[in-house]
Formats: sequence, C-alpha cells, structure tokens
Amino acid sequence: MDISLNTGNIVLVGSILLFGSILAGKAGSKFGIPALLLFLGVGMLFGSDGLGINFSSVPATQFVGMMALSIILFSGGMDTKISEIKPIWGQGVILATIGVFLTAGITGTFIYLISGKLMLLESLLLASLMSSTDSASVFSILRSKRQGLKQRLRPMLELESGSNDPMAYMLTILLIDMIQTGEGSIGSAVWMFFVQMGVGALAGFLLGRLAIRVINNINIDNRSMYAILLLAFVFFIFSITDLIHGNGYLAVYIAGLVIGNSKVAYKRSMMTFFDGFTWLFQIVLFLTLGLLVNPHELLNVWWLGLAVGFFMTLISRPISVFACLAPFRNITTKGKLYVSWVGLRGAVPIIFATYPLIAEIDNAGLMFNVVFFVTIVSLVTQGTTVSWMAKMLGLATEEKTESFGIDLPEKVKSAMSEIDVQPVLLANSDKLRDLILPDNTLVVMVKRGDNYFVPKGSTKLDVGDKLLVISDNDEELQKEYNSLGLINPLRDN
Repeated sequence: MDISLNTGNIVLVGSILLFGSILAGKAGSKFGIPALLLFLGVGMLFGSDGLGINFSSVPATQFVGMMALSIILFSGGMDTKISEIKPIWGQGVILATIGVFLTAGITGTFIYLISGKLMLLESLLLASLMSSTDSASVFSILRSKRQGLKQRLRPMLELESGSNDPMAYMLTILLIDMIQTGEGSIGSAVWMFFVQMGVGALAGFLLGRLAIRVINNINIDNRSMYAILLLAFVFFIFSITDLIHGNGYLAVYIAGLVIGNSKVAYKRSMMTFFDGFTWLFQIVLFLTLGLLVNPHELLNVWWLGLAVGFFMTLISRPISVFACLAPFRNITTKGKLYVSWVGLRGAVPIIFATYPLIAEIDNAGLMFNVVFFVTIVSLVTQGTTVSWMAKMLGLATEEKTESFGIDLPEKVKSAMSEIDVQPVLLANSDKLRDLILPDNTLVVMVKRGDNYFVPKGSTKLDVGDKLLVISDNDEELQKEYNSLGLINPLRDN
C-alpha cells in the first residue's frame, strides 16, 4: 500500500504501528533489548520489504526528525541538573567538538582504505554522518535502564550527546559543499562552527529565560495549557535559532537546561507531559526511519557496515575519547573505556544521512544504507550492554528515584526534600519527635515499603523508611544533613 495515496488509512496504520511498537518494547525490555532498536524493527517489518507500506519521502523524514530531536533534546535538558554538569562541562564540550572531529577523521581514513568505491571526501563525509553520539539513544537507554554511574560519567555522556550535533552538522555540510563544488575553505568551516555554537547557545539561554518569564506571568486559567505553551516555545526556539544561522538543536538543549533548573509554574506537570511526548516522538521517529529504509539493500553493504561499526566501536571512538580525556586525571581508565563504549549511534546519524540524498551526492544511497546498518550494529552491541559494561567495569551505582512525586505551587516559598532513614538518624531515639530538625520544618509523610502514611510525633521510625520533609529554612536543613553526613540535596519545588 502507498501511504501517500491512502490518506484515509494513515490514522489506522499509524495506530497499528504504535500498538506494535509498544508491545515490542514491552517484550524486548524483558531481554534487555533497547526499545529504540525494536521501534526500528517494527518500521522495517511494516515497510516495503515487509507488509508493504511504501514510504520513501526523504524530506518528510527530515521534518519528522527535526521535530522529534527538538523534543528529545529539550526534554533531556530539562531533566539534567546544572549542578551535575558543572564539574564535567569541560570534558563534555571537548568530547562534543574535538572528539567528533577525531572520530570522523580516523573513521573516514579507514573507510577510504577498505571501501574500494568511495573517494576520500566521500569517505570523510560518510564518517562525519556517524561521528556524533546520538542524543535520542543515549538519553533513552541510560534513563530507561535507570543506570547510575560513578565519576559523573552519566551527565558527561548526556552533555556530550546533547551538544555534539553542531560539529557533525558542520562537517557534513562542509564536505557536501566540497564534493559538489570541488572547493572548500577551512576558515569558513571554522567560522560556521563558531557561529552555529555561539548563536545556538546564546539563543537557547535568552529564549529559555523568556519562556520562564512568560510562563510565570501569563496566568492561564487552564493549567493544562502551560505544557502546550512550553511546547510552542520549543519549536519557536529551534526555528528562530535556525533562521539566524545558529544551531537549533543546541539551542533547545540549552533552553531545556535553563528551564529545568529554574523555578517555573507547574514544572512537574510539564515535565510529566514532556516525558510522555518524548517517548511518542521517539517511537514516531524510529518508525519513520524504519519505514524509509529498504532492508534488502542493507544486504549489499553488510560487510562494510560491520567493518565500520566495529572499527568505530573498538578503534576510532576509544582513540578519540582517550585523547580528549587525557588531561582529566579524575577520570580513570575504566571510566574512559566506558565512555568509549557508550558512543551510541541512532537517529541523528540516519537523519544526517538524508542530506547527501537530497543533495544528490554520488553514492548517497550507499552512505544511507551503511549509516543505517552501523546504527543497528551499535544498538545491538552497545545498546544492549550499557548496564552490563558498567557493572563489569565497577562503575555502576543505584540511581535514586523520588518516592513521593509531590509538587508545590511556584508561589509557595518552601523547599521539599526526601530523607532515607539511616542508622545515624536513629542513634539517640527511633521516635520522630526526637529527630533534630530546624524550626519551621515538618516531616509530612513517611513511606515504608509500599505503604504511605502521615506520621505523628510518637511514630517509630525504621531504617529504610523514606521521609518527605518540607521546610521554610532550606539552608539550615541542608546544614543539618551535612552535619549528619547525609548527601541529600534539596529539590526545587
């Protein structure tokens, strides 16, 4: 069936695809298979070589990719605490720039030596398409597996994947131009990169602050409209930044960081909305990419795809990571090995691979199929072993999750915190009334196992209980935590 000629069936087919993706994701989670890989598989199953949906629109795929990546990056930024990325911003930025450049150069040279079909510039272009780690894959896999990591590796990986697209984009556009015209200027390429990065970062910060001001002062009666207003800001930030020649993907990521780390009305409900919306767009994006590819064509590039995929995983990515992180002695060899391993490929390389198709570059079809094949190799080998590799290298930690999920209105000038009851808290007494807390501080709820209850002063506390604390004096409360040796930072209300 031709999806472009049977518009009356699009909703039906789309709902079936969504059902299939959700069921595949549920089944795959039992075996540790990344959901994104299964979404790709569902798209390929329903595509031209499967059940016969004939979808071949490259521009439509680019449009879906632009919308999806805007949402994914913004949501990833909102979920990232600036306090977590401050200590590792240097490492993340170096990986996102020099690391991408090194990966592209090393991989491009390897492709040129083994392909037998591609010229040097074409080989470098193919490598550049795959040179950035994929934000959708990194955010989705690390967060769905709730993978905690030592040495601040998780925020480093998320910062890298959220900010490395400008370098890969610059290399892609520059090499396409050089192939088409036979000319290219290193100076103009460097200028393009700094404009993309500088304008993107500045626009993301300023427009993120504007979004906060508007949301906090607009006073909409229907609180559900706040999430829609923020969604409109996401697309506005991307498009206006792109219009003034900045990198829209970097802008929405920076805007997400700004908004997620500020006091914003109904922030928790908006974050819940974006969490679901992000999954929807991830499903739609990977389904679309799966529909676009013709699986039988992948058989023609399997050997090149395998060679490039394993070379990037085992050689070029580790070389670039170790070179970039060499000055940072706080990251151990095991940490560098893990960062090398989690250089996931996914939607971004495939979307970038549509640029040579639209530009009608020679061997563009070959490049697209190789990128698609390498993505599958990456998701199968690296995506399924994220947690296993962390445990094997001794880097895995348990990720803390909020037990209560309660949000206070912006106008309430109090801080909430969750305390894990540890033996040090019960050293003098196990009664709630005997806990030493600052004035104007209350324990309003206790979680014990799967049960929640409102405590009294005479309530007996057990090790392992979780307390929901609200205080008007958050500084004194934090000092009390510190004096007891508890690492339990207050969270924004």
